Amino acid sequence: MGVEAGAQAARARALAVLRIRSRALAVALLPAAVAVVLLAGTVGDRLAGPVWDAARWVLTPFAVLVLLAAAGIALVVARARPAMSPTVPVTEEAAPDLYRMVRDLADRLDVPAPSAIALTPDCDSWLEDRTHPAHAPPPAEEHRDIAGAGKQAHRRHPVAPVLVIGSPFLWWMRVGELRAVLAPVIAGTGPSAHPDIAAARRFVRGLDAAVAVASEPRRDPVSRAVLAGVGWVARLLLRSCRVHAAELERGVAAAAAERAQAVDYGLRIVAQEQVGLAYAGWDRLLTRVALPAWRMGRWPSRLDAGVVAALTELSRRDRLAEGFASRLGERPACDLLEEPGTVDEAASLLAARLFHGGPAGPGPDWSPVDWSAYPDEVVDRKWRLDAARLHRVLDAMGVRPATGPTAPATVAPTLSRVLDHLTDTGPAWTAGSTGATGPAAGSIGPGPDTAPPEAAGPPPGRPDPLDDEDLAGTTAPSATLAARLSAELAREEAAPSTAAPSPASPSPTPDPAALWDDRALPLFPLQPPRTARELLADHLTAMVCCAAMDTAGATPGLDWLDGPTLLIDGERTADLAPKVLTLIEDGDATPLRVWLSQLGIRPEKPVRLG
Repeated sequence: MGVEAGAQAARARALAVLRIRSRALAVALLPAAVAVVLLAGTVGDRLAGPVWDAARWVLTPFAVLVLLAAAGIALVVARARPAMSPTVPVTEEAAPDLYRMVRDLADRLDVPAPSAIALTPDCDSWLEDRTHPAHAPPPAEEHRDIAGAGKQAHRRHPVAPVLVIGSPFLWWMRVGELRAVLAPVIAGTGPSAHPDIAAARRFVRGLDAAVAVASEPRRDPVSRAVLAGVGWVARLLLRSCRVHAAELERGVAAAAAERAQAVDYGLRIVAQEQVGLAYAGWDRLLTRVALPAWRMGRWPSRLDAGVVAALTELSRRDRLAEGFASRLGERPACDLLEEPGTVDEAASLLAARLFHGGPAGPGPDWSPVDWSAYPDEVVDRKWRLDAARLHRVLDAMGVRPATGPTAPATVAPTLSRVLDHLTDTGPAWTAGSTGATGPAAGSIGPGPDTAPPEAAGPPPGRPDPLDDEDLAGTTAPSATLAARLSAELAREEAAPSTAAPSPASPSPTPDPAALWDDRALPLFPLQPPRTARELLADHLTAMVCCAAMDTAGATPGLDWLDGPTLLIDGERTADLAPKVLTLIEDGDATPLRVWLSQLGIRPEKPVRLG
């Protein structure tokens, strides 16, 4: 460990944590020590008498129980599996240039090189200790230490932590920028190698893992009672170590930052701007582009490449971002990988699993999609399925087809039917109305996927969507239709999939230490559930887009910053949302009808549903 002030402060805090561990051990051994003294007093008859005999009979079993309890708690703390971040491992064979760059950087910083490299689908980088036996690496012939020291499977020297790199950084940053950003992260391996700091971290991680083990649900009352005691002790020790552990990590970070100042400091200031830009582009890509595909059962297989496209589009639109795209002529950091496409696919699948809760591998209902096929396989399908759901709900509500001289002679679904319903302010529509009990005469007959009229309400145990405060300020027909759509979508999501689940196929680069708990997926939800108003706006927009595609030759498109978009004559339409909101909130379809007329969209013509 170096002489940095932060490193010295971190070691002092580590010693404080270790003192707490020693005190806990002393408390556990104290009854046994007293019992030993009492038993030793019987040898020379120095502690004789009924009082001492009673003390021995009481304290000796108590000391044994305390020792057994302490041994059990110590065993749980030692064997409990610490939490590990889900990552995509990158072997040295898959990225020799990246490993070489990390090794050279560690040599310049005079710190141990990380033991391995892994990628995470997030805009962050850190060091992660995976020395616990549950996180043991594979044999030496499959997993080599990039520091190059030692080939034996069982090492006696401390193993350096794993370097976790945000995958968007590799695609957006240039090689020099990535090197500058990783310098303070890699510098943290120096303090991490100190025995006191490593021991303190192991103790805190063990306590945290023991709390997690004690919190797991169990049916056996005996195990629940035993683990409740273990959890109480572990939480007590964690509370005692909390301040010292936090200051320890701050000291390690300060020491790493101070040591890294000698390496690419000027370039690091510029690279930090790219970190913020990459984070903004990644968040936008996930919420606007990837999330609609995930909801359709498709996962984009080149998310990291999409970040480059999204940020390039941002630099074209925003003058504040000018100059960022000019960097693309330099060598990107993803060139440090032998097969960037394979790694990008693995990171994209992991992102879908973490942020949406998708399966671990491709299957019949969970297949990859390329960016070139995104408009047809995701956007078009999404709009048509939403439009079909909208008309199924209208069927269940008994809404009649559109009337008038331009209405079609058939009962095919049309946009006019939706517009006429949302502009109908007759007395039959109130905020609490439940609609007709069945389809009216002449309405579209329910198809095989149409929900029965009595199923139009919310599922049992769910609150009535009509009570949602979000529907305040909308017209009665809009509120009723939004509530029915919300209930219908909730019912579809709660229904089991008809397709049999297929076994997850292995990822392109399987993680041998993928032992993280995936029972609470998604671990990081991107957005809260959509409100009833948002659902109605999405479905109405989808219906308008279907009418535009079927009657005016419009095409589905992909906007890297806004997600699915409608293209008319090759130009994206950006003024549809205000007109849809006016119809929902005021019941006024005039702005939308004028917009449809200007673009040559025929609302009375039938549309093709999904």
